[in-house]
Amino acid sequence: MAHNKETKIRFFNEGIKYKVKNIRVLRLWITTCANRESKQIGDINFIFCDDSYLLNINREYLKHNFLTDIITFNNSENNSIISGDIFISIDRAKENAALFKQTTKKEVRRLLVHGLLHLIGYSDKTTKAKKVMRELEDTCLEMLIKNNPTLR
Repeated sequence: MAHNKETKIRFFNEGIKYKVKNIRVLRLWITTCANRESKQIGDINFIFCDDSYLLNINREYLKHNFLTDIITFNNSENNSIISGDIFISIDRAKENAALFKQTTKKEVRRLLVHGLLHLIGYSDKTTKAKKVMRELEDTCLEMLIKNNPTLR
């Protein structure tokens, strides 16, 4: 399951300026994480936004009235090919990074893989599910650094 022309992983900004660096490396990494779970990448859009944009999505589509760092919409039509839109609040990412004494860049990478895991079918609704998801995030993040030591 190599990275091919059919694979579409895109990065967008909605109402903010946020620059994703090493896009080629990140696309390959995201694809590798999906392949580890026996999934292929269809169309995945990562949309970076601010708290108010994501809060509006949370209210309108999920009927939740609270801030969140990520919302994932699964658009997959096939169990083995994953597609979807992943909205990430850079405001939340910055706040969480400070809270966990982490760089924003590392927190955003965790959110990228967190969203991917949601598309694959993982949940974080229970303590046990959260633990599994966190371990998978850590494994994927370690793979990124191991294969690209300059991204530390």
